[in-house]
Amino acid sequence: MKKNTHPVDTKALLSELTMRLKTAFDPFFNAPIETWQDFAAAGSVITVSKNTVLKEAGTREKYFYFILEGSAAILLEKEDQLVCLDLVMENSFFADYMSLLQGAPSPLQTRCIEASRLLRMSREEYMQLGSTEMGMILTRAAAESSYMAKQQQQIDLLTKTAEQRYLELLQFQPALIQRIPQKWLASFLGVTPQSLSRMRRQLAE
Repeated sequence: MKKNTHPVDTKALLSELTMRLKTAFDPFFNAPIETWQDFAAAGSVITVSKNTVLKEAGTREKYFYFILEGSAAILLEKEDQLVCLDLVMENSFFADYMSLLQGAPSPLQTRCIEASRLLRMSREEYMQLGSTEMGMILTRAAAESSYMAKQQQQIDLLTKTAEQRYLELLQFQPALIQRIPQKWLASFLGVTPQSLSRMRRQLAE
């Protein structure tokens, strides 16, 4: 497993990370650039290989991530199989939020499903950031946006067919369709890989 860590200690890297964070988060909350600079400086950049497990099931979440390149998944073991609960790509925050906030183990596994480059912040740094006035706003907004996205996902799962959800992904997140391994995409949609292949063939006809 490849995992390289680089402290955020150069002006060029700090500037890149600051702008990436601000651009990604401005639609949710337009924070001053200095706030994002502090956020970036508190972390380190790591590179990991495909299928690197970031957090094992049954353990505590130790880190909060921002995906610079690559993609990640939140998985749950069910009947000796891993079920994909969520897929996340570049310019998104990522963690086992329940474990991170509670400081307790959870049954979720997190892993990078592509070779990835991540900004990583320890739980202690994340909680310390949340103790400042602006940091509290940012961490709350991040948690709220994640919660709303998960709620919408659950609503879609109950009210839309797998084909409808696949077509929405194709329309709004085509990179996810192209890059995510079929087994994880099928699991995320709630179908078997065979059913997903059949659906793709039918839509292509």
